[in-house]
Amino acid sequence: MRALSVHPAFPSLLRHCWRLALVALLLAGLTGCAGQRRLDEVREFAALAPTLTSYAELSQRYRDTYQREQPYLSAAADQRERAIDEKRRDAYPDFIAIGQAVVAYMRALGTLAGGEQFSVDDQLKGAATGIKAWPDAGITDRHVSAYAGLTRLLARLVGAREQDKAVQALLREGYEPMQASLDAMSTVLRHYDKTHDNERAIVLGTLDVETAFADTPKDRLLAVLAKAHRQDKASEYRLLGLRHTLAARHVHEIQTRHQALVQGLDGAAASVRVATPAPPSTATGAQP
Repeated sequence: MRALSVHPAFPSLLRHCWRLALVALLLAGLTGCAGQRRLDEVREFAALAPTLTSYAELSQRYRDTYQREQPYLSAAADQRERAIDEKRRDAYPDFIAIGQAVVAYMRALGTLAGGEQFSVDDQLKGAATGIKAWPDAGITDRHVSAYAGLTRLLARLVGAREQDKAVQALLREGYEPMQASLDAMSTVLRHYDKTHDNERAIVLGTLDVETAFADTPKDRLLAVLAKAHRQDKASEYRLLGLRHTLAARHVHEIQTRHQALVQGLDGAAASVRVATPAPPSTATGAQP
């Protein structure tokens, strides 16, 4: 019986095939590791969503500015501030909607990265109506378009099950509207800070003037109470100024972390530069 002959090149060909198989397995493993690492980073990013609670709280405080100012206003100032109060209350729902869309995006990413079905219906109720531009507060048509784009993207991707692919799609397609929405939040927070400074000037300025007139032997007790009240208000405004600064830092951290996630994607295009948050400025007057 004739023995089977082995082609001389067969052993080297076999070794080459094994090498290719090993390389393929290694690449698959590396891809899996990269995907898992990305999912871990996305979950960490999504866990930052609660830090934006301060934005919602400061929005409510901004809305109620006139209620706090009113006891300290002259008749002329009251008429002016009452008109501004109406504009603040009109703008408030849109300012809140921007923050809600950002939080919904982060929660959607976090749930996708956890491999679970997700729903953002509650966060996006009323999103179809959109928001308006508020030029006096720095909210432009670009921010309005970003909000609309972010809500449309979230609605379209609800229920996606291919975990890493869906995460990457949400990161890629959500990058521009998310960054623009975070920029809008930073702009609004600077506006809140200016309104806060204006309120502080009104309240503390009124107390300074009125306390000086009350500083007589007859009104001594009244003056003591007024000075104590002024100290309390000054401390309140100082702490609120720190809250404004901290809220701006939280938004900036989310902005830079989101940018880093997108830059880490395969074939990611050059990202838009993230601006450093501007320091709180002194307000010259309250605007809506």
